[in-house]
Amino acid sequence: MTIINQVEQLITQNKVDIFLGYKDLDGHLIPHSFTRDNLDELPQLQVGENRYSLEKIATHLTQKNPDIKIGIIARDCNQRALNLLYVWNQLDPKNIETVNVNCCPSPLKPHGDCSYLEPKQSGTYKKEHGIDFNMDPETLMDSYDNTERFSRWMYEFGKCIKCYGCRNICPVCFCTECSLEHPSLVEPGVLPVDIPIFHLIRATHMAGRCIDCGLCEDACPSHIPLRLLYREVNQIVSTVFDYSPGAGMEKSPFNIIGDKVVLEPKPMDA
Repeated sequence: MTIINQVEQLITQNKVDIFLGYKDLDGHLIPHSFTRDNLDELPQLQVGENRYSLEKIATHLTQKNPDIKIGIIARDCNQRALNLLYVWNQLDPKNIETVNVNCCPSPLKPHGDCSYLEPKQSGTYKKEHGIDFNMDPETLMDSYDNTERFSRWMYEFGKCIKCYGCRNICPVCFCTECSLEHPSLVEPGVLPVDIPIFHLIRATHMAGRCIDCGLCEDACPSHIPLRLLYREVNQIVSTVFDYSPGAGMEKSPFNIIGDKVVLEPKPMDA
């Protein structure tokens, strides 16, 4: 059964009120909603290399109407985001229907059809002074000492123009009040942004939450290797808590700590 047939069934059988997918507009795939009112547009539903936070759109719709039933095109990264949003009670899995799209690499298809799976190109200057997009946390640790890593990250952070693109595109950013807009943490109206505090705040916030979709890095106009940054903090979470965000419906170690954390001194040995 084709994707279009699956979506048509979901809509006509009243399993969803709205389906979130992609539609071609002047040669570019953009997010589009399909309902009973525009079923004639369904043949224009497409899936390609373009990606957006369809799950983020779903959370906004749910905030306005908690009972709305939503269908959504789901790549592997979309499903991880949905799993995490379920765990954090931002979406109800009973109200979500997915049409899965296989975008993962295989022996016959070394790379999928989206930017998440395609290697990025790093220029010569970036490799000399910054951080190569294609590094992993282990390679970064092995290649540079603490002073060199700090210097290279500061080079990358120094390019930030505080556009908030990384936050706005993130499918698992759902806070009603954003720490990145708190005047006591990040002074408003100041450019260049205070470094490294802006990105350290966001990196800390992404610990145990980032599902490694790479959309933040795609959206960054300054080409900061944000995906690697969040992979570094998530590696700590994995080591300490044995937890991988979005891998399943397991509760996050950070949403079961409680509303109040009490720090007590360690008892002295007798």
